[in-house]
Amino acid sequence: MEKTETKKKRKWPRVLLIIFLIIGTFAAYIVYRGSRNMDAMDKALDSGMEMLSKYAAVKETDPGEYKQIKMYGVMKFDVSQYDVEEIGNLSVMKTNMGFMQMVSFVITPYEKNMPMLSMDFMYILGKRKAYVEYYDLVADKKTPEYREVIDTLRKFEGRYINAEDIETKPAWYDKYLTIALHKAYSHDDDEDVQRLFSEAVRYYMEAAENVEKLSPEERERKLAITQKYCDDLVRQGGVSTDVFKKSLGEKKTNDFFNKVMFGPELYS
Repeated sequence: MEKTETKKKRKWPRVLLIIFLIIGTFAAYIVYRGSRNMDAMDKALDSGMEMLSKYAAVKETDPGEYKQIKMYGVMKFDVSQYDVEEIGNLSVMKTNMGFMQMVSFVITPYEKNMPMLSMDFMYILGKRKAYVEYYDLVADKKTPEYREVIDTLRKFEGRYINAEDIETKPAWYDKYLTIALHKAYSHDDDEDVQRLFSEAVRYYMEAAENVEKLSPEERERKLAITQKYCDDLVRQGGVSTDVFKKSLGEKKTNDFFNKVMFGPELYS
């Protein structure tokens, strides 16, 4: 009986060693994959910014207190903000949570009758999720000029029709969505993801080149539509918005959306 007990006691150190080795190996893998994912994410973002700069002057502005947003103690967003000449506001948010890296890229137009472009790229270990969405925050979707814009963006959508689709849950703001790409990739497709990011910007800016600047009255109306969308997003919520509201509170989230994320306060 005593020998049996002694034998059992000797097994525990070996079991613990195996557990520690597994944990250490997994932690090392997360660090390694996170480093590679950050590099891939930065290349995709750089390609988009480089493409944007080919079509318009891009001036960096100060997001103030929102330059870095911390949530739940583990999520840290680095925030950048820009004014895109003759277009409007651009907000860029990046985060690295070890097992997941994400970049958000949102162009909110105020100078032209263009849809809002919202992109989210997520790098989850070896998996990739790419969301590219165009929102009809315009007064009239039926004008020949705006139809031409949508036709150009449809050409972009058509280039990625064969990529694997991701199913998303219905949301109240789907009524504004005119074109939405929700695609899945692997780490072997990083060049394709980079191309998707860059081409989303290219087709958007090419469409904008053929659009006249809004008159003061038209600009004011577009601003009002965008402001309403921004207010409704905070009030009714959304997948990302709810995360901000739970951490920052509704009032602070509203302030961030108005000053930085979409920026209607800066263009009023």
